Amino acid sequence: MIQSSFLRKYLLLFSLGSFLATPILLQASVANAADDNSHGPTVRLYWKKEEIYDRNAHTVTLTGGARGIRNNITLDADTIIGYLRKKVPLDPVTKEPIPQPESEDDGDQDGDQDLYRIEAIGHVHIYNQKDQAWGDHGIYDLDKGIMLLTGNKLRVVSAKNFVTARDLLEYYPDTHISIGRGDAIVTTSDGKRFSADVVKAIGYSDEEKERLGPDAPDLDRAYGWGDVTVRTPTRTAVGDRGVYLFGPELARLMGHVRVTKGQNQNNGSQAIVNMKTGISRMLPGGEDPVQGLIVPNENAS
Repeated sequence: MIQSSFLRKYLLLFSLGSFLATPILLQASVANAADDNSHGPTVRLYWKKEEIYDRNAHTVTLTGGARGIRNNITLDADTIIGYLRKKVPLDPVTKEPIPQPESEDDGDQDGDQDLYRIEAIGHVHIYNQKDQAWGDHGIYDLDKGIMLLTGNKLRVVSAKNFVTARDLLEYYPDTHISIGRGDAIVTTSDGKRFSADVVKAIGYSDEEKERLGPDAPDLDRAYGWGDVTVRTPTRTAVGDRGVYLFGPELARLMGHVRVTKGQNQNNGSQAIVNMKTGISRMLPGGEDPVQGLIVPNENAS
């Protein structure tokens, strides 16, 4: 429920195929527009201060604190810019826009239009009922269902995990997938960490989550590329590539693998790390043998 104090007197509604530019037309047409889902679900936009419609740039800018709602996905930001395009028919098989020949009235933006992209600026927060993400700046591609977030303290949070990244965070709210680029880290609610230069975290679908029950993890698996690191309370394992399965709490690392416990270290090309027990197992691979360095406990009797 959106608080009434957040809403401006007027509501601007896009039905990805119907653009109601004036609030007066909206109140008479909202029922028909809301039923037009031929180009995707309806998007409703709310704002506090100005609405700036740029006919030449084909954009509408909403300031002073704005909100966009599409199905169960909500996007909040200081400023929202909606990018519009002339409505075109969709291919019945691929659902992709069918290219249209250029015409003299292509610049006429008074007809039906699609809202195909939303740019969010300042205190960006996008969320659904399962997870949510934050950033300073975001681009929401409505065709692909992807939110690209940049800025400081990039993160995607669910009840049992959170994903952080330094450079870029790709968030797919419809499919519960997030990709972090630059010092990306997945951290579980009990403190286990899976990190890499690039991490792709894949969550369960809503149907799978309901089938598995409330005790199941929010994420199914995570893939890592570049300086992949797995940490447990007793061990640290590093490799070039890796995958972590959240259900059995198992990680597999490949390529220049090092597993350390205190001053002891094993080197090889593959390893399986049990994040639940903290036990790791080196696997043979390639021509290089597994190597180990064991430091005696000087305090042992």
